[in-house]
Amino acid sequence: MSTSCVYPLASSCAHTFSSMSKNARHICYFLDYGAVNLFSLGSAIAYSAYTFPDALVRTTFYDYYVTLAVLNTIVSTGLSCYSRFLELQRPRLCKMLRVLAFAYPYTWDSLPIFYRLFLFPGESAQNEATVYHQKHMVLTLLASFFYSAHLPERLAPGCFDYIGGTRNW
Repeated sequence: MSTSCVYPLASSCAHTFSSMSKNARHICYFLDYGAVNLFSLGSAIAYSAYTFPDALVRTTFYDYYVTLAVLNTIVSTGLSCYSRFLELQRPRLCKMLRVLAFAYPYTWDSLPIFYRLFLFPGESAQNEATVYHQKHMVLTLLASFFYSAHLPERLAPGCFDYIGGTRNW
């Protein structure tokens, strides 16, 4: 649960203090990326404790699931931080690396959920959490699309820069 609190706090601080200087911007976003990946690790730990399908418990996958989630957190944090250095020279590669750095841990962490929902849907039909997992998956895919496509700010540049900001139409 603590990772669920650290992630939005770090993200808020990063977006608040990133305008102080170029170095502050990088440092703030490094902390933000670390917090996002720490949240991913917290999700993996929670999934291993509460959502693992019975068929996967006591398997090699289960034994190494959290260990590999820790490795994913380290690699993804490094990859997302490295992508900041490519922003000016190679912006497309930068964006691709950053999306990959966040998509891969999500995919890894969600493998038990995917297994439960898609491979053996009959077993989880009675489980009321299944509906929430489905909604979570749809909303995550939708948010990922908006993040990587830069929508809606691409359609109306400048209108979505600040919450509550005014613009002369």
